[in-house]
Amino acid sequence: MAHFLRTIAALLVLGFTVLSAHAAIDPTLLKPLAGDDPDARIEAVVRLAALANDDARKVLQALKDDSLYATPEGDVLVVTDDSAWNPATGATGPMPDGIDGIVVNNRLRGAVDGALSGMALLSPDVAKRDAAARGLLERGVTPEQLPLVTRALAAETDAGIRATLQSAKAVADLQSPDVAVRKAAVIALADTGTASLRPPLQAMLEKNADGSYAEPDGDLRLAAANTLNAIDSRVSRAEFVGNLFYGLSLGSVLLLAALGLAITFGLMGIINMAHGELLMIGAYTTYLVQAAFRQYFPGALDWYLAAALPCAFFVAFAVGVLLERTVIRWLYGRPLETLLATWGISLILMQAVRTVFGAQNVEVANPSWMAGGVTVLGSLVLPYSRIAIIVFAGLVVAAVWLILNKTRLGLFVRAVMQNRRMADCVGVPTSRIDMMTFGLGSGIAGLGGVALSQIGNVGPDLGQAYIIDSFMVVVLGGVGQLAGTVIGALGLGEINKFLEPVAGAVLGKIAILVFIIIFIQRRPQGMFALKGRSVE
Repeated sequence: MAHFLRTIAALLVLGFTVLSAHAAIDPTLLKPLAGDDPDARIEAVVRLAALANDDARKVLQALKDDSLYATPEGDVLVVTDDSAWNPATGATGPMPDGIDGIVVNNRLRGAVDGALSGMALLSPDVAKRDAAARGLLERGVTPEQLPLVTRALAAETDAGIRATLQSAKAVADLQSPDVAVRKAAVIALADTGTASLRPPLQAMLEKNADGSYAEPDGDLRLAAANTLNAIDSRVSRAEFVGNLFYGLSLGSVLLLAALGLAITFGLMGIINMAHGELLMIGAYTTYLVQAAFRQYFPGALDWYLAAALPCAFFVAFAVGVLLERTVIRWLYGRPLETLLATWGISLILMQAVRTVFGAQNVEVANPSWMAGGVTVLGSLVLPYSRIAIIVFAGLVVAAVWLILNKTRLGLFVRAVMQNRRMADCVGVPTSRIDMMTFGLGSGIAGLGGVALSQIGNVGPDLGQAYIIDSFMVVVLGGVGQLAGTVIGALGLGEINKFLEPVAGAVLGKIAILVFIIIFIQRRPQGMFALKGRSVE
């Protein structure tokens, strides 16, 4: 029995010793941090990072935050408020007298930052590991971080993070003295499409002052040249796809902004200069719905956008009906007076919003499900918010087409558009149809304001940025033609995005304007000619 108890006691002591050893850090590893040798301090940081445990992370974070102190005996302590934790023993006690803060210079701080980012590669959080891997790839892996990257690569299960880590390791292997290792790294980098990897490869093809190549091996230089060509090809494809996507995104925004105008201007002949302010009203309605959800339904905040869509439509619809009944109905067939009147209305609406909400922009946040994006072609990120707007624009166009072609209201709208007098003679209530049509165009503008609130600032001047482009889209596509509006918006969006890298934003806009002027001179009816008679 006594022998059994001694055995149990020995096992308990052994277990406690193992746990203590796991909790503590070797004092010889910590002591250089309190010394004056800069190389020894850097080496200590690297060795701490290699431990990759919570204690080592706590010491490095304290070193970064200037909360690491040294005793006169050379012990290292992490000080928090009035207590001090000794990483060598794992004990926490009162802060002793005579301790001095460990001074961190820029070189040491950079080493600590690199160590912490490297340790994040072993985090259980996938997002943190992904961010750490991308950061290492952008900054470059130092030889000291290579063991930690290799360890993380062996433990990583996510395919995307593994690919990033493999690229980071390959960049570090370019500095290897072994030709075979360098060649394997060069070949591995051929599968990446990151432009930031070009400099180390380009350096291998450069010549020294004496005329010799920086990379003496000819086969390796040829492999580096092939890898550079492969990277350039991938980058070019990514840029093309990116321009295509963002052109489609811009075209969708223009389409949402111009679709309501295509109805009020294209079908009714009303030059509505207040159309941009109807977009603004939709955006501010979204802001108010978001504020209401934050106040009364904070648990359902991610769904505020679903409630904002019908609210924005009906608010903008009501404002449009009010404008048509009070002002615009008296100005049919008088385009100049309509232009001046709606311009004055736009000024009134902007000033009203400034009075109620202030002149500063208001915050409209994206729902959590619209955060982030899809990564394609290695480095191109397609934001969920832009994808959602493209899909939303398609749904709005489909809904407008159904209304105009498959409903009684749409039948009356087309009848009034083609021959107002004959429609009136057969009993179509033309006055009410005018009101409903203008309200429909205004409501669609409100939906466009909801979309715009998700990708830009919401302020009193929101609509002014889109009114000219909206008119250009409608005129280019063909007055009164829904298909022309869609093609005109998407076409202008794509042309604008592909022109910007070549000519710049301002010259690109000028070139598009000149093109539209020449096009309208040649084809005044736009891409699609209107059939029948428009509003007289």
